[in-house]
Parts: sequence; structure tokens; C-alpha cells
Amino acid sequence: MLCLVGLGLYDEKDISVNGLEAIKSADVVYAEFYTARLFGGDLKSLESLTGVMINILSREEVEEENLLIKQAKEKKVVFLTAGDPLMATTHSDILIEARKKGIKTVIIHASSILSAAPGIAGLQAYKFGKVTTIPRPEENYFPQSPYEVVSGNKKMGLHTLVLLDIQAHQNYYMTANEGLEYLIRIENIKKEGLISEDALAVVIARAGSKEPLVRADSVDKLLKEDFGGPLHCIIIPGDLHFLEAEGLVILGGAPESILEAD
Repeated sequence: MLCLVGLGLYDEKDISVNGLEAIKSADVVYAEFYTARLFGGDLKSLESLTGVMINILSREEVEEENLLIKQAKEKKVVFLTAGDPLMATTHSDILIEARKKGIKTVIIHASSILSAAPGIAGLQAYKFGKVTTIPRPEENYFPQSPYEVVSGNKKMGLHTLVLLDIQAHQNYYMTANEGLEYLIRIENIKKEGLISEDALAVVIARAGSKEPLVRADSVDKLLKEDFGGPLHCIIIPGDLHFLEAEGLVILGGAPESILEAD
């Protein structure tokens, strides 16, 4: 049996009662923190909460060695991930592979940035288009797809949730400033006027914590700010309903001039 358990957004207390019960009844418990991480807690806190030893897996052990599938054939295996367990493509692949091999699967959902970010920014979730992730740029690697996703959503009047790269093994967590600079760099190439200095953007930091940060302002002003510790994400708004604009002003400190926009 394979049970996929989401840990939520910020610390070990975000896990559901069902999730705790699954951990306590498991034969073996694994976790991965390369797709996301809980910055408000740590593994020891979760082990103290459950009284169970938790083994951390690397990307290679999860994706290449098929360790979870192999053990789930004979044991009750619980696999813990930050956020919701099926938001990462890797985890969906594991679920599909387990079902193909006739392994019983259970999914225990949890809070996700996909639902939290729109809400705390005062934006309507159904007005979001395709989600994109900005990767850490490397030599000869600078994909323009994040900009293209924003552009496509904008043309339909939709908001874009922009996730930022995580490379936990290198202790690298992309900041919102880096993400905005990435988009500006592509803007300078494509020149669509999509990410101009006065364009409205929203930065969210530490969603799920008791004091998440939400800042809405022009790109040039956001670039000058320090948003504190990770994790960060960005929202590029599309067409705003009046209530959404009001939400950005009240919840994110956006300039009141956006209330006057058509």
C-alpha cells in the first residue's frame, strides 16, 4: 500500500489528523523536500509529533530508483511531501505507476500554494490561467516559457501564478526579486510591454505562516524591496474585478490608483 500525504504549507502542524494517523500506522515513512519545503518546522518536530522515524529521500531515490513502488508491494508505505501531495508532476507519476502495478493507494490532501496564494492576495481563484515556474538560470539555459505563459494568460484577461525555483540540495530558493528580474530580462528580448517597470505585480512570501507577506505594487518598486525568507511566489494580475482591486489595495498595499482603472 502507498499513502501519499500532504504536509501543508509552513510547518508540521499543517498536517491533517488523517495524515497523522497514516504516519502512525505505517510500516515505513519517507519524505522528500526537493519540490517544496516547510520553513516553519523541521523533520525532528514532525518525528516528535508522531513518534515515528521519517526517512528523507533524494530526487534520484524517488524518481529513478523507484524505491516507493518497490516497498509498497509488501509494506504500508507513507510518502510525505510539502503542500498537496499531487501538485508536483513527480508525485502524480508515482500514483499512476502504483495503480498500474495493482498497488493500493490512498491520498491525503493538504493546503497548497495554488489555493492559498490567490486567497491571501484577494484574487478570485477561477480567474487564474496556467501556472508557470521560473527556473534558476544557468549558462546556456534561460527558457522563455514563463514569460510566454504570462503573455497567454494576459491575452485572456487571466491572472498568472508564478512559482519560483527550489534547489533544496544546494540550499537555493529563488526570491521574488530574482523572478521579476528574470521576466524583465525576457521582456527586454521580446518587447511585448508585458512586464514594464510600472506594471502591477504581487509578491507573496511565507504563505501558510501566521504572518504571510503580501505586497502589490509596480514592478520597479517591488524590485527595491526585501521580502524576507522563503518561500516566495509572484502573481501577475490579468483583468481585475473591482473587488479584486480593492483586495490588492487592502491586503497587499497596492496603490489606490488601480481602483480607478477601467
